[in-house]
Amino acid sequence: MACTVQSVARPKDPAVRTLLIERAAAMLRAREPITLRSLVAGTGVSTMAVYTHFDGMDGLWQALRQEGFTRLGARFATVATTADPVRDLTALCAAYLDHALTHPDLYRVMFDASVDLEDLPAADATLEELVRAARRGRDAGRFGADVAPLDLAIQSWAIGHGLVSLVATGPLPRETLDHGPLLLCALFTASGDDAERARASVQRGWHRPAPDDDDARPA
Repeated sequence: MACTVQSVARPKDPAVRTLLIERAAAMLRAREPITLRSLVAGTGVSTMAVYTHFDGMDGLWQALRQEGFTRLGARFATVATTADPVRDLTALCAAYLDHALTHPDLYRVMFDASVDLEDLPAADATLEELVRAARRGRDAGRFGADVAPLDLAIQSWAIGHGLVSLVATGPLPRETLDHGPLLLCALFTASGDDAERARASVQRGWHRPAPDDDDARPA
């Protein structure tokens, strides 16, 4: 009587998944070429783990990109919601800078459109955090009634993205981030807020990431 042997899928271990993502981020930081074998070298796991957890290297890159948005969402979750929506929108922009400078390698991969995201709605949820703050500002009369919250959220994001790109991946010093409050004040005032009130709210919500919050910390 013939005996049929069925293959059993290897169980997924979240710790191994995290290990491989962290390893890939570290290799990006060190400008090391990432291959299947170089990724697992010294980790104690086999190349099969990449297939078990990511279905191969393409899946790893998708997970790496998604991880950037996952950690951004976690950083946004630490921003308190207050009675001042303009302060809150500013604080989210500052948190964005903090995230980008804390995880510069994941940050770069986040915007690599050549790689699909594992969970697009989860990534979109990070933008929605800014949209909610902008909508609260409009509903509170801080911004004009004709201001589209999505547009204001994208404009705020663009300010943060531009600044951090010049510092994290560009030639300018960290002091460049200090232009953030002025740019946000100009945006909020142009969107209908009172100049002095906007300045006070931005001052309450803004902080520049400290030097020990930058890419010296592990991804």
